[in-house]
Amino acid sequence: MKTLGILGGMGWESTQHLYTLINRGVAARLGGLHSAELLLHSVDFAAIEALQKAGDWAGAAACLGEAGARLRVAGAEALVIASNTMHLVANDVERAAGLPVLHIVDATAEALRAAGVRRAGLLGTRFTMEHGFYRERMWERFGIELVVPDEAGRAELHRVIFDELCRGRFVPDSREWMRAEVAALADRGAQAAILGCTELGLLLPAGSPAALPLFDSTELQARAAVEWMLG
Repeated sequence: MKTLGILGGMGWESTQHLYTLINRGVAARLGGLHSAELLLHSVDFAAIEALQKAGDWAGAAACLGEAGARLRVAGAEALVIASNTMHLVANDVERAAGLPVLHIVDATAEALRAAGVRRAGLLGTRFTMEHGFYRERMWERFGIELVVPDEAGRAELHRVIFDELCRGRFVPDSREWMRAEVAALADRGAQAAILGCTELGLLLPAGSPAALPLFDSTELQARAAVEWMLG
């Protein structure tokens, strides 16, 4: 089994979920008392969020790159970033850490392509929905087109993520609002909805009743991590 490093804490609720999913995946594959060979560096999310808000992506990349380099010294052979948003700087993190990043967009796109999806809705932070890193990689590497909610929808989803989910609050009204956003994406021709924030699957899990099939990026990232570790 290869050793995987996790850059987590953004926020810790979803990092805990990712850790659980990877361990369950290894146990399912190997049986018995097997668990995953993991190294975790959990950052202070308040510091990262301040850099995001200021648009200091170079500073955020430097923080994660330094953490990744420490995981490499400790024995990690590759990294996962337990945050969709911070994949905006995944290439910079790879260079600074000296380790490959198992990219969450690739894991998500592989599942969409296997399901025959060519146009998907993307739900995530404002950074994920409005910066091009997710949309461009999905289109250029996999030929999948992405659509996002309108301005009001993007603002409200960003608020739900940072004011509720990252603080461990799971509000039923927000869950129903998310279902309505999924339905709006279906009206615009989306064949599936990507839960493109690591916390969103905690509020509306894949398989929940919705107007579109839900693809949870965290679950797909965990699956790809297990495949890499045991491959």
